Amino acid sequence: MSSIDPIQIFGHIGSPYSRKMVALMRYRQIPYRVTWGDPREALQSLGVAVPKPALLPVLLLPGDDEQPHPQPEALCDSTPLIRRLEHLYSDRSVLPQDPALAFIDYLLEDYADEWVTKFMFHYRWHFAADAGHAGNLLPLGYSVSLPDAMLQQMSVMLSERQIGRLGVVGSSEQTAPVIEAGYRRFLQVMEAHLASQPYMLGSRPGSGDFALYGQLTQLVGVDPTPRHIALDLAPRVVAWTSLMEDQSGLDLAGAQWNDPVDLPSTLRPLLNEIGRTYVPAQLANAAALQAGQSIWECEIDGRRWVQSAFAYQGKCLSWLREEFAQLAKADQQRVLGALDGTGCEALLVGLV
Repeated sequence: MSSIDPIQIFGHIGSPYSRKMVALMRYRQIPYRVTWGDPREALQSLGVAVPKPALLPVLLLPGDDEQPHPQPEALCDSTPLIRRLEHLYSDRSVLPQDPALAFIDYLLEDYADEWVTKFMFHYRWHFAADAGHAGNLLPLGYSVSLPDAMLQQMSVMLSERQIGRLGVVGSSEQTAPVIEAGYRRFLQVMEAHLASQPYMLGSRPGSGDFALYGQLTQLVGVDPTPRHIALDLAPRVVAWTSLMEDQSGLDLAGAQWNDPVDLPSTLRPLLNEIGRTYVPAQLANAAALQAGQSIWECEIDGRRWVQSAFAYQGKCLSWLREEFAQLAKADQQRVLGALDGTGCEALLVGLV
């Protein structure tokens, strides 16, 4: 690791996935340095291939150790990055040792990355006041010294592009009530759970905690409307988001993971929420992709939902199922027992 230690991260303060990975690095006490901004120019100057697409964050990690002079790799996509870091560093793991609990943690991470992000994108760009706030603030994440004329130009360009993508990610006048009711329920179930234990799956954080934290940095830390809702409904969640930013000093002596066959009762409403909203979306998206359709629609929370089919989310479902398929039969049964009746088990039909 000495040739690339500390690990270089390229990110943006307005990127929930950047915040997810930086907080995870702090907690795991992995040496790192962050460059806030577009990584392309820096990577090109280093002679490192730019990922396609270059989604934030980008991490510069060691290349193939079997080569005499391994070239560093620029990689993105936070979920596989977390697993790659687990192979490079063994201390303070964020993956539960119990295989069944590790799968539940993977499900929580997937839900945060692929569904809670809909809350974030909707509240940021659906309401004019929030869109104006984000349009003015986010360009400054590249440089606080942007000239006013350039700031105005970037603000208009960014806002128009992102508002234009609302329908692509599923935010519309039709789906807004589902998104907004789901956000409120999500806050309330997290609030109740945090009253019983400090992290999703015990007294130490898993990858799902950092994924949820990443989205919440924006929902309760940047965008006005969802922050006001959170302050009203879920003060514990707001405080937890601030605390999760730096868990480098957490003492793991005596810290325990939950038992997957005896999960706290406060976790079940969160699993129910995943089954209520994210699961039908994933299944409908997968069916559309398999049929070669560009649009999927289904009923979510009693309302019709329509949006573009996403190949990446199809991959997410495939990866989740692969994680389950790799479990021993006894561990698969423990997972199904934990998920029984939540709706999440529908993701795994036909795999046992």
